Amino acid sequence: MFSFTLTLDPQGKTPMYDQLYAAVAAAIREGALRHGEKLPSKRELCARLGVSRATVETAYELLLAEGYVESRPRSGYYVEDYVSTPTAGTGNACPACEAGNPPAVDFRYVPGMKRTMRTSDAWPYMEERESGSSGSSSGAPSPSLLSTSAVDVSAFPYASWAKLYKEVVYNSPALLQRGDPRGEAALREALARLLSEYRGVRCGPEQLVVGSGMETLMGQLITLFGPEAVYAMEDPGYPAMERTLRARGRSIRYVPMDGSGMDGEALEASGATVAYLTPSHQFPLGITMPASRRSRLLGWAAAGERWIVEDDYDSEFRYGGRPISSMQGMDRHGRVIYAGTFSRSLAPAIRLAYMVLPAPLLDRWQALYGRQQPTVSRYEQTVMARFLAEGYYSRYIRRVGKLYADRRAALLAALGEIPGLSVTGADGGIHFLVRLSRLSEAELLGRAAEAGLPLRGLSEFCHRVTPPESTLILGYGGLPTEQVAQAAARLKAAWSEDN
Repeated sequence: MFSFTLTLDPQGKTPMYDQLYAAVAAAIREGALRHGEKLPSKRELCARLGVSRATVETAYELLLAEGYVESRPRSGYYVEDYVSTPTAGTGNACPACEAGNPPAVDFRYVPGMKRTMRTSDAWPYMEERESGSSGSSSGAPSPSLLSTSAVDVSAFPYASWAKLYKEVVYNSPALLQRGDPRGEAALREALARLLSEYRGVRCGPEQLVVGSGMETLMGQLITLFGPEAVYAMEDPGYPAMERTLRARGRSIRYVPMDGSGMDGEALEASGATVAYLTPSHQFPLGITMPASRRSRLLGWAAAGERWIVEDDYDSEFRYGGRPISSMQGMDRHGRVIYAGTFSRSLAPAIRLAYMVLPAPLLDRWQALYGRQQPTVSRYEQTVMARFLAEGYYSRYIRRVGKLYADRRAALLAALGEIPGLSVTGADGGIHFLVRLSRLSEAELLGRAAEAGLPLRGLSEFCHRVTPPESTLILGYGGLPTEQVAQAAARLKAAWSEDN
């Protein structure tokens, strides 16, 4: 039984509510607190630990939001069904850790880590301004502005990027020579620090591979898995990986989603050996997979020596609480490949993606691709390395995160004027779902297109499952805030009962 007599440090850098949260979450992950056990009441825990009620309430709210516990009315908080798995020796830990020389960052202390880049209510937003384009005009909304793939390029840090690029080009003639096929060492080091601090990823720079976009890296990964691999895809799900798999003639199993993400029982029954997941903000449903479901899928991978590809899609932007740490950081068996890109957070034209490979796959990658040229310009890699290491990226994410948070709030308020319309999946990312049951999906799409605002229906991304009726996907990354009211008014007029 886990002891709630732990000592909290009121003078520590980490707030006491975070210390309490971290201790309880760790106890659940390690099996000291088991499924169904009741946690002490807030009053009881306040008395035991000598802390304020606000400290305990905040810690319990974080545990509830991240899926570690459930709240039962008039009863209290109980541990959710979290499948703990024993540490497997190697796992995803970096070689330095395995050799007994751990890095300065404690990768194991994921829940309490400082996450200054998250877009949550507690985020210390900065009012920095960059020179460059000021954004879109205040005229009629462009047809592409509600696209799920659009981002706000007016917020791109043009001046900072140009300054770094000029310095790198003029001062680094050696970059004209061949480079490391995995990517520049400086970039991989900066990425390893970024991912460990903000996403709880357990890796060293040598495990990172940089490539020209997610499709390039996923193509390499598919080759590493071999032709016999069977892939579980989220249904509905993100289409890019599916296209890459089909182009290579690989076997696909479509696994339905529930309110927590990919259905564990259906995954078990699918016969898949690789599961492709977007757990931070699933596309298109917008689900954030709770810790209990993550643990179950990690157990599935460990038990059968299967693999999980964690595409950390839209993890940079979070509004309804802080993000759960990466699945890769929770993995103790080395079965997760973590992958990410800068296409959403910076701009689609920055074709720079990365993946973290466990040791067995890294060896295969070196054998197959270790002699090729880098797929991303060494100059661009070096600029990105400095952009990360010198703090430009974190400042930009804070600034654009506030921009998206404000835009999201304005859009939700404006859409709230449409009678009968409901919204789901809006806690993160830059898209959400809208549902208006009085019209069919086809009618909603047709009327929106006639109003000059073409949208996409949820059914477009479904394969074996039947989607909820009358549900569309609405992106707001490319919609200037000053055009939110006009866009919502157009949709309201198009979808009115009198139309």
